[in-house]
Amino acid sequence: MPHDGQALHTPLIANLLDVTRAALPPVEAALTDALTVMRDRIAPGGKVDATLLESDQYAAHGLAWLATYVESLRQMQGWAERLQDENRFGEMEQLILQIGFGEYLNQIAGGIAMNQGEVARLADLGVAVDLNDGAAGQLRREGNTNAARMALVACMRSNHGRATFGATGLDEELEMIRDQFRRYSDEQIAPHAHEWHLKDELIPMEVIEQLSEMGVFGLTIPEEFGGLGMPKSAMVVVSEELSRGYIGVGSLGTRTEIAAELILCGGTDAQKEQWLPKLASGEILPTAVFTEPNTGSDLGALRTRAVKSGDDWEITGNKTWITHAARTHVMTVLARTIPDTTDYRGLSMFLAEKEPGTDEHPFPTPGMTGGEIEVLGYRGMKEYELGFDGFKVKGENLLGGVEGQGFKQLMQTFESARIQTAARAIGVAQNALEVSMQYAEDRKQFGKSLIEFPRVAAKLAMMAVEIMIARQLTYFSAREKDAERRCDLEAGMAKLLGARVAWAAADNGLQIHGGNGFALEYQISRILCDARILNIFEGAGEIQAQVITRRLL
Repeated sequence: MPHDGQALHTPLIANLLDVTRAALPPVEAALTDALTVMRDRIAPGGKVDATLLESDQYAAHGLAWLATYVESLRQMQGWAERLQDENRFGEMEQLILQIGFGEYLNQIAGGIAMNQGEVARLADLGVAVDLNDGAAGQLRREGNTNAARMALVACMRSNHGRATFGATGLDEELEMIRDQFRRYSDEQIAPHAHEWHLKDELIPMEVIEQLSEMGVFGLTIPEEFGGLGMPKSAMVVVSEELSRGYIGVGSLGTRTEIAAELILCGGTDAQKEQWLPKLASGEILPTAVFTEPNTGSDLGALRTRAVKSGDDWEITGNKTWITHAARTHVMTVLARTIPDTTDYRGLSMFLAEKEPGTDEHPFPTPGMTGGEIEVLGYRGMKEYELGFDGFKVKGENLLGGVEGQGFKQLMQTFESARIQTAARAIGVAQNALEVSMQYAEDRKQFGKSLIEFPRVAAKLAMMAVEIMIARQLTYFSAREKDAERRCDLEAGMAKLLGARVAWAAADNGLQIHGGNGFALEYQISRILCDARILNIFEGAGEIQAQVITRRLL
């Protein structure tokens, strides 16, 4: 980015890949030490003690964030080395790697922001690490400098047509999928998203029909059941690009992804043959009905009950935060079928059929009622409270045909759901970056564009860097899932980091807009509202950190 008539020389560290590679061992050693200390503190008998974990929760969650940062740096190194092998490791990518390493090493040494008011420090974990010398010290001093950030934004300005501000490292097929859905989002979603948000309207059925024709709902469903049989990596790319247009559209596929995964993992052969082709084609739309008013993340405490009535079932109870409930055809309902239980072991999953509603009569099916929950953002599918009073479900629609398996069946979907949520977060963050960068180019103050001012440019640079970090962590978790390896840890890390990155991007984007960002007419106001939900659903940030820590220990 030229400044005062002078060309800005690229402040790249020599032999960058060697330097970043050499910086990894000390932070990996710090994580190893932290794991040892925290095992002694909260898992003294070799198993996590729930009481000790709760009393030491701040440090325990700090461990989750430290592990997430270390894995993020590993994945960034792997991304850069792959690009180098393919002769695609250009100036922009080198700057992203350098700034990312410099910033995350500094945060590991000084404190990782779990959110705006909570910082995880190595001292909380009872460990210390010297990151002042060697490669780590060089990156801390020379990595994330003002000159590096300004140079990165200069690259971004000259390559504005490049979708993600830096090569993502995807293979050719996935890049083609990205291009297809990027064009669709730009042409069919982005021009209308803000109006849908402001009017609090459901996403038009026309869009759902278009997504169906493009294969979104059957993307990962096996071909034998009418789907495309593509990997989770494809779902990540599609979700990212659709969410870049509007998170509501990016989330439409999530409904089917959850339902299909439940049926694939836990359904009988007959249930698979009956439901999966209809889900894949978009003939039926599903919704997930799990959460209750007084349970939140504590799914084991669910009180909604399903009672046998002849060969069938009757469901009674209340559910809340049910997305896209009104116009769907089938609900995956988690209910207690074993009466004398008080934990997850008494829960069962049902494929509960219902009639799609209209604006005038959103819930016409006997035995259920519902009311809309008005929300700040994430509006395109709407949120509802549901009441069930003797709601009838066919006996054949008990998932798997066996009681007491509901929680286990749901747990099998968490990996995919969290990977997909991380992808949505990346899309929202990328939208914030693109909208804010365009505004910073167009808006003139004191005789020049906002983007010429270092603190504005720095915000944009860090958005691009952290989006790429979260993207590589998410792609890694998807690759692990596609390889059929357990990846709840990796998926959790991707979701944890992605949610924070999306919120930071939206918040900084609004700051770049100044007072205009606070006006409803500007897109960034919607993006901020949409970004905020990402740290809450599919596992709130605190719950996510808790799960990661338990898994680590």
